[in-house]
Amino acid sequence: MAALGINLPVLVAQLVNFLILLAFLALVGYPVITKMLDKRAAKIKESMEQAEQLRQQTLQAEERMKAQLDAARQDGQRILAKAEQVGEQMKEEAKTAARREAEAILVRAQAEIKIERDQAIDELRQEVVDIAILAAEKVVHESLDKAAHLRLIDEVVKGSGGLKKG
Repeated sequence: MAALGINLPVLVAQLVNFLILLAFLALVGYPVITKMLDKRAAKIKESMEQAEQLRQQTLQAEERMKAQLDAARQDGQRILAKAEQVGEQMKEEAKTAARREAEAILVRAQAEIKIERDQAIDELRQEVVDIAILAAEKVVHESLDKAAHLRLIDEVVKGSGGLKKG
């Protein structure tokens, strides 16, 4: 072995040193390293669990938010529908009030027209009476008193059918 450059006592010494180091690492280093790796694995596992919990909480929060948005959207639609309904109702009430007011104006106008027509007929009668009195005075050439004239004109008007109201 000397020809190969291997020194047997040095090889045995290195082998013994290697075995001592291996035994020391197996007794002292391995449990420490294993414990450290286990702690690290536990931390990683705990972090993963926390991340999963946070993800679940985020998903739940998103679902709650979606539900609240849907509820708010539905409330908004209900409010809009009610506002449209109230608007239509107010529109109908305004139309009804306008119709009533127009009918009232029409009734008042008809009453005023009737009153004015009656007044015009009365004025026309009075003018006819006055004209008839003047004509009668000229025909008779004598002055009759007013009561006699009115009686005479009433008789003439009744006899001829007179002016009718209405």
